[in-house]
Amino acid sequence: MRYLIVGLGNMGDEYIGTRHNVGFMVADELARAAGASFEDRRYGMVCRLRVKNAELVVLKPSTFMNLSGNAVRYWMQKEHVEVDKLMIVADDLSLPLGTLRMKPGGSAAGHNGLRHIAQILGTEQYGRLRIGIGNDFPRGGQIDFVLGRFGAEERQVIEDKLPAACEALKAFALSGIQFAMNHFNGK
Repeated sequence: MRYLIVGLGNMGDEYIGTRHNVGFMVADELARAAGASFEDRRYGMVCRLRVKNAELVVLKPSTFMNLSGNAVRYWMQKEHVEVDKLMIVADDLSLPLGTLRMKPGGSAAGHNGLRHIAQILGTEQYGRLRIGIGNDFPRGGQIDFVLGRFGAEERQVIEDKLPAACEALKAFALSGIQFAMNHFNGK
C-alpha cells in the first residue's frame, strides 16, 4: 500500500523554524528517523520510506502554503494515491502548543493551505494531522504569529512531540485512521 504524507510549510531560509512550518518539521523527522533523504522534485521535496508493508511518499511542497493543493494533486496522481491514503500535516492555532489531533476530514478552519487543498481536490474529506502551535498573539497579529519563529521553550515542546507525530503517521499507514486517532489524539 502506498500513502502520501504531506508536511505543509513554506520553502526558504526565512521560514525555517516558523510556526507555519511545523508540517515540514514532522516530514523532516519522519525522513531522518528512517534514514531517508529528500530529493528536489516537481512541486517539492520528496522522499520515500517503508514502514512494514506500507510505502510512504513524503512531500514538502515548494508551492508555498497558499497553493499547496497543486503539489498534493500532482503527487496523488503521479503515485496513484487515493484520497483515503492521503495525510496532510499542518499547524493549528486553535490547539494548545504541541497537541496532536488527527481527523479524517473537516473544515480548513482558516488554514489557507488546507483550504487550497480542499478546493483543488474538490473535497474536505482527506486526513489531516494538526499540531497545535497555540494562539498567544494580540488581536490582528495572527499572520505575524504563524510566520514567527518558536521561542526556545516552545521549540522544545514541538521537538519533543515530533516522534509522537511520526508514530501517529506510521499508525495511520499500518492500522488506519481510527486506530491512529484513538492512540494519538490529544497527546
